[in-house]
Amino acid sequence: MTTTTPRTVRSGEDRGTRASAEAATVIRRRKTDWTGWIFTWPFAFVFVFVFITPLVYALWLSLFQNQLVGGNRFVGLANYVTAFQDPSFWEGFGRVFAFLLIQVPIMLLLAMVAALAIDSARLYATGLFRVVVFLPYAVPAVVAVLMWGFLYSDNFGLTASINEWLGSAVLQPFARQWITASIGNIVTWEFVGYNMVIFYSALKTIPTELYEAAEIDGARGWQVVKAVKLPAVRGAIVIATIFSIIGSFQLFNEPNVLQPLANNVITSSFTPNMYAYNLSFAGQQYNYSATVAIIMGVITAVIAYVVQVRGSRKEDR
Repeated sequence: MTTTTPRTVRSGEDRGTRASAEAATVIRRRKTDWTGWIFTWPFAFVFVFVFITPLVYALWLSLFQNQLVGGNRFVGLANYVTAFQDPSFWEGFGRVFAFLLIQVPIMLLLAMVAALAIDSARLYATGLFRVVVFLPYAVPAVVAVLMWGFLYSDNFGLTASINEWLGSAVLQPFARQWITASIGNIVTWEFVGYNMVIFYSALKTIPTELYEAAEIDGARGWQVVKAVKLPAVRGAIVIATIFSIIGSFQLFNEPNVLQPLANNVITSSFTPNMYAYNLSFAGQQYNYSATVAIIMGVITAVIAYVVQVRGSRKEDR
């Protein structure tokens, strides 16, 4: 005859209570997870509607071709083959790629120098200096380009006044050999302050212990910058470089606004973005325009990813 002791009964009741509590916890966790998804759906909806849907639609357009007879016809990758053989596209791409290689390092170097000057605590009126450097970024892009277009003009503005004073046309910002440099000057003026803020914010997060250790080791001035500050802001440099790469490949606003002032120099295919824009809105070639946009998006993403990976590896070291 088997007898159940009170301890055994109580142990079974404890296990049952524990199992019930665990089941209730799992149910609550599931409810919490679904609650989180509910809070994220507004962003997810906007992301799909604003980013994913246009991307899918552009990809779909790039696989078709509008013909006089037969209408919109599926052509597969024929538009991509045409784009890779299009000299106008590659001329614009080469221009923005050269623009990236020259303008971006100069802009980031100036931004880093400004950030280091503010962080050094040796600069007088740092607040005023910071505002003055950042102020061009606060100017609307179209207004900034129009202002520089006035300064660059050969008939009026600062350039015309200097040429008149010198007695010859020494300065020609709209000349074919100088137009890319003139646009680079505008972009640099606009975005040095923006990148300065990124670098300066990263400099302010450096622990004071690193400066104390460098001081104990006898580091001074440029040695502190080289050994402490620059390695500490490498992540910010990578981010600023990626943003600048994307902005360079998306170059559109500056040449498009300046085109009426330099009509014979800035063509409709001056940059890939201008080429895609004019193909679509002026040439009604929506399918080929979407193809150019997709190719530029892929190239930009690949180059930005390579820069990010290389920057992350150096940071890990």
